[in-house]
Amino acid sequence: MNVDGFTRHSPSKRRPITWALRHGRNRDRRDAKAKGPLMRHRTALAATLSAALTVLATGCGSTGHHTSPDSGTTSAGTPGVTSSVGRLSVRTADVDLTITGVVAHLDHSGDGSLTMSIRNNGAVPEHLGMVATPDMGRGVLEGGKSAEGNGALSTAGILLLSGTTVAFRGDGPRVELHHVRGVTAQHTLPLSLQFGVAGLVRLQARVSVS
Repeated sequence: MNVDGFTRHSPSKRRPITWALRHGRNRDRRDAKAKGPLMRHRTALAATLSAALTVLATGCGSTGHHTSPDSGTTSAGTPGVTSSVGRLSVRTADVDLTITGVVAHLDHSGDGSLTMSIRNNGAVPEHLGMVATPDMGRGVLEGGKSAEGNGALSTAGILLLSGTTVAFRGDGPRVELHHVRGVTAQHTLPLSLQFGVAGLVRLQARVSVS
């Protein structure tokens, strides 16, 4: 019926309009609820990545720290972890690792190399995957003279076979350092070493300046 130019809609015609409006509001609410967990997940992931970068950037100054894949990060004084300048040992149920003679040989521009010996007395092979220095610096890993076996470089890092000692010098593997910063007044350099089994360990290298 048309009254004075206006059309009166029947209830059957008004229902679709009302339903569409309500459906749109409900869908907006559902979308908002679905985005909530996603946003929280992204925020948590960003915080985790930020914390990991902070550990590498600022955590090198501490000694005697150890991280294992099972136990998470532990603090200085952890049972089974001992350290002094140029030396660190990790002895737990799964790991028996000793690092000795750690010396950073640097020139006045901060370039040089890292020498050390790593003894793996654990029951399984180990890999040295990363060497970090202060201010987000990274050492460059180079494999030993042999392309296979102990001291060889793969995508997992430098291979350290069980029951052996690998010397990072001479014909063995090497860690090249470039533009290193963060040498202390005591002529030491904080380092973070990432292993496949032992996890992240931190120690102080002696510094020899040429």
